[in-house]
Amino acid sequence: MAQDIQHPSTAPGEPAPSCTMVIFGAGGDLTKRLLMPALYNLARTGLLPANFALVGVDRLEMTDQQFQAHVEQAIQAFAADKHYAQTLDEANLSRLIKSMVYMSLDFSAEKSYLELKNRLGQLKTTHQVSDNVMFYLAVGARFFGGIVDQLGHAGLVQETAQYWRRVVVEKPFGHDLASAQALNDQLRVSLSESQIYRMDHFLGKETVQNIMLMRFANGIFEPLWNRDHIDHVQITVAETVGVESRAAFYETTGALRDMVPNHVFQLLALTAMESPASFDADSVRNEKTKVLHSVHAVDPLTDSVRAQYSPGALDGKKHAGYLQENGVDAKSQTETYVALKLGVDNWRWAGVPFYLRTGKAMAQRKSEIVIQFKRPPLSLFKNTATDSLKPNTLILKLQPDEGATLSFGAKIPGPKIDIGQVKMDFHYKDYFQNAPSTGYETLIYDCMIGDATLFQRSDSVMAGWKIVEPLQKAWSHGDAPLAFYEAGSQGPNEVDQLLHASGRSWNQIGEL
Repeated sequence: MAQDIQHPSTAPGEPAPSCTMVIFGAGGDLTKRLLMPALYNLARTGLLPANFALVGVDRLEMTDQQFQAHVEQAIQAFAADKHYAQTLDEANLSRLIKSMVYMSLDFSAEKSYLELKNRLGQLKTTHQVSDNVMFYLAVGARFFGGIVDQLGHAGLVQETAQYWRRVVVEKPFGHDLASAQALNDQLRVSLSESQIYRMDHFLGKETVQNIMLMRFANGIFEPLWNRDHIDHVQITVAETVGVESRAAFYETTGALRDMVPNHVFQLLALTAMESPASFDADSVRNEKTKVLHSVHAVDPLTDSVRAQYSPGALDGKKHAGYLQENGVDAKSQTETYVALKLGVDNWRWAGVPFYLRTGKAMAQRKSEIVIQFKRPPLSLFKNTATDSLKPNTLILKLQPDEGATLSFGAKIPGPKIDIGQVKMDFHYKDYFQNAPSTGYETLIYDCMIGDATLFQRSDSVMAGWKIVEPLQKAWSHGDAPLAFYEAGSQGPNEVDQLLHASGRSWNQIGEL
């Protein structure tokens, strides 16, 4: 098992240290649509190393020039996309393109990795780069272990005190607890924990990172962030798209595996974590992992709902049901929607339910965290026209309109005492100029400077899989029924029962 070696880190905001980035899967969609735009944005903002090289690796046959042209065409094609400024920075684009070379490589052939090792040695001379190397696995999960094994055998991930070697692993990290543990054990033969950067691009979004700052940097929120003042928490990650062209992947994955142990649980951890001793990687990840270890067992029958979208309509247009999507088994039991009721058994959150839901083909694309506070006592208003008081809510809006909304009661003008609900809205775009971003910029840059704060650690990954394991077993045995909901709707009716039994209700998807 590889040993951790500490390397000096670069201060955030400064250009990353000289390095080479090797992308396995360089011909794929992820590289074209997200990684290359992110690298362009880093170059445009001066955060990419001055001495930088990129090796595109895939099984396709291409020359360096063909690969460079392919990347440039892709960036030009997306020039009007939100990832970019209005006008391309031709100088930085040209510098980025010139830093790229390509290798056709058989992922399973030992000699291919020796050729890669020789190519990296050549780049030190031709591109004046250091021995620092980041290997990015933008490939299917089935290749992760084998590629790292080959990198280890070729001596490509061996570190010294003078240079680092890091490996970025895209999700999914395993498909259940056992496979995640097996993959982790395999990676740890060649890599130390500090070399493994488990990517969850959702954590690269500015508003997700801002959850911690909003909590811990504002004295009006943190004193109320506990069981004495909060009634319950709702976390929603809703998408309007269906499975589109990803049916082959989705049929073997489903909404639970695809979204819950990573995206959704990371939002849960950020919302419920205790204040870290500092904002260094280990302190933050320690507190997030403690939250997941504190989640009590989920009853598959009473605390969860699984569902699949049926034919419906989105924006006035007909939308096919999941079973009608290309590549989907006509008798598929794969869920496209999951809702859970969880409890966090610690001093801060004892007795406070957390309701989580994620689904495809929903009424609106929305990711948000709803903090609902407890109602005040009514005795003061018993002789007024106010017969009930709506609870105060704080909504942290993550996408698509990033910001926050705080609702509270105010007197309706007039001679009688009557209370209406008002809202204070904060939108990031009104206060800050959002830099063009894919969400990958922060994470690629953080890997280059050695900041693992926004990457999952192995114990956090295992804790997430441990929570959903009882659900996976029950659902695979057919112990929990599959519900249905129309595409373009709020979700299945069955999900309301998770809250209605205690007199609560969901914040409507599409509601401000």
